[in-house]
Amino acid sequence: MKVFKFGGASTNSFDRIQNLAHILENHKDEKILIVISAMGKMTNALEKVVDAFYEERKEDALQLFYQVKNYHLDQLKYLVTLQWQKATDQLNDFFTEVEWLLHDKPVKDYNYYYDQVVCTGELLSSTLISFFLNEKKIKNQWIDVRDLLRTDDTFRDGKVDWIVSKKQVDERLAPLFQQNNFVVTQGFIGSTDENESTTLGREGSDFTAAIFAELLNAESVTIWKDVNGVMNADPKEFTEAVTIEELSYKEVIEMAYYGAQVIHPKTIKPLQNKNIPLYVRSFSDLRLTGTVITQKSTSQLPPMIVYKRRQVLITLETTDFSFVEGKPTAFLHKILEQVNVKPNLTQNTAISLMICIDDIPEKTGKIALAASEIFEVQIQKDLQLLTIRHYTTGIIDQLSKNKEVILEQKTKETIQLLMINEK
Repeated sequence: MKVFKFGGASTNSFDRIQNLAHILENHKDEKILIVISAMGKMTNALEKVVDAFYEERKEDALQLFYQVKNYHLDQLKYLVTLQWQKATDQLNDFFTEVEWLLHDKPVKDYNYYYDQVVCTGELLSSTLISFFLNEKKIKNQWIDVRDLLRTDDTFRDGKVDWIVSKKQVDERLAPLFQQNNFVVTQGFIGSTDENESTTLGREGSDFTAAIFAELLNAESVTIWKDVNGVMNADPKEFTEAVTIEELSYKEVIEMAYYGAQVIHPKTIKPLQNKNIPLYVRSFSDLRLTGTVITQKSTSQLPPMIVYKRRQVLITLETTDFSFVEGKPTAFLHKILEQVNVKPNLTQNTAISLMICIDDIPEKTGKIALAASEIFEVQIQKDLQLLTIRHYTTGIIDQLSKNKEVILEQKTKETIQLLMINEK
């Protein structure tokens, strides 16, 4: 048993969906659970629907959703012929779920409506993919992931009930593989015990693949992406970026912590529990082996480079010159928790605390206002944070050239430089 996850970039055109089918044809004799994300930028489109609805702009919400409907119905014309009516009926069921909601007025929390609407993206894309594969004689069974993954009612960040989910996977999903080698489901979403849709938060589709891998004791997980594998830096920022063939779970978690756009740590944990390898492969060039992520420690890695733009440094100094250790520090952590901010870098002296965060004006303002009760507050904007794991003197000099470093933090493996943009 294997788990394949296909992201939005691998399903956002007819050619790419055909390529998805080609990948599966190469694995036709294997048992594979196929986890599908929403097509292209569909999640963003559905978020706009939610925004309009919650602002009680009913007609705008309906019009925006009408565009979503038309997009998927247009895709259906190119993908499915023999079972077009059956596929249309299934899509219409999902359309109706949302349209009923949009005709009401919002009386619950925004996050609740977000999950009820945005989950539609995965349901629609997976339906199209399943019917297309069957049309291509790639036999598969579609299943609604909301019948499998149980979560609590923390909307937009649902916490998985592993016991109930395991029971439902054993009873509803596992038997489907007795008649089919391929089963198609959705990433990113689950449901409460009251059958209300939930989403799993950031990188939820990758997390879904890992959840199923653990529950099914899968042989491996493969995430098919529009990159050659995991790279040591963003190639748009660093032209010398290279693909890394092997990484450890620990290294991926470290990279993600510092802001690298790799695999989210929550995806790694279920795989680590069962020592399941994770492959990151290119869906457009099957000759490339990509990256494999396992328990095995890795050595001789190239410098791993992460840039975070639009950073702000907040310096907090105690007004009575008392040490910041103790109550002042605890007070700051409480503020950060309330505003839901994770610092990208922190440092302190005897009487001051410095935190570097993403420059989100609303959150920066709330932190500064709350902290001003016991601190003198200074804010410096227009900064960038450079993190290098497995650094060398040469790469530090190269990437900090012509930039003023205002804060530095260094360990044996990692250096972070907070810098003013080029002079």
